[in-house]
Amino acid sequence: MKEYTAGVEQDPETGLYVGYVPGFPGAHSQAATLDELNTNLREVMRMLLEDSEPILEEEFVGTQRRVSLP
Repeated sequence: MKEYTAGVEQDPETGLYVGYVPGFPGAHSQAATLDELNTNLREVMRMLLEDSEPILEEEFVGTQRRVSLP
């Protein structure tokens, strides 16, 4: 089983969770719950993998909690 890292954000206006898989073109979705988002991302990735293994354009490195501006 291959694992991928998903980025997840929550839209402050709608409350929806938005997820994407860095470097995996087309692998993004949204949902009302994190469980639903996970299910949606799996489905999207399965569909994308039916054609071929993607060439990842980038690799997830990490997050930064704060970025300071002068």
